Amino acid sequence: MTSYFRHTLKDQTLWLSADRCLFWEDQQVLVVSDLHLGKTGHFRKAGIPVPQQLYVEDLQRLVSQLQYFRAGRLLIVGDLFHSHFNKELDLFRRWRDDFPALEIHLVKGNHDILQEDWYRASGIRTWEQELELGPFLFRHDLEAGAGESAQRKDVYLFSGHIHPGISLHGMGKQSLRFPCFYFTDQFCVLPAFGRFTGTYRVEPRRRENVFAIVENKILQVQ
Repeated sequence: MTSYFRHTLKDQTLWLSADRCLFWEDQQVLVVSDLHLGKTGHFRKAGIPVPQQLYVEDLQRLVSQLQYFRAGRLLIVGDLFHSHFNKELDLFRRWRDDFPALEIHLVKGNHDILQEDWYRASGIRTWEQELELGPFLFRHDLEAGAGESAQRKDVYLFSGHIHPGISLHGMGKQSLRFPCFYFTDQFCVLPAFGRFTGTYRVEPRRRENVFAIVENKILQVQ
């Protein structure tokens, strides 16, 4: 069973989910990053036999979280799709048709390279660099500053892109790396929602918060 952790930030209530997303309760928005839909199809086109079931399971998890939180909006912080068009995008379009009332906003990431008319026909509103909602700013790449907003202190930044992971150490030299939510005083890096992704090890400093996702549980490790 998926576990959840309540986290308060700028007087806003956020629910961190072990299904690699967060729910912004005050705005009824489900926030995800780095789904990389179509990545399994991209690999299969290259002759690498990656099972499509991985893609189907990611969509099923997304549906489960939308229904659990009764979210009215879905905000994707970049890399909704992995590459150019393949058959898995047709599956996404059929999935989208099942949720016609759901607002979908996409802050484009480096992998979101489809034509704009495809997003429009799929009922997805796109944002080229960033989106500001209330006290939060959403941008795919933390390092890709977008004009004056890069220096702003009045908003808290959410990003994705690097697929953060934290190494947990056991006896001796044993260690395992797990996806995580990485919070600092100024920004949060979200875990990659897609399971067919790697992780980049983050090294948190003192007073920074890390919530690891371990076997469908949220563990605060710092």
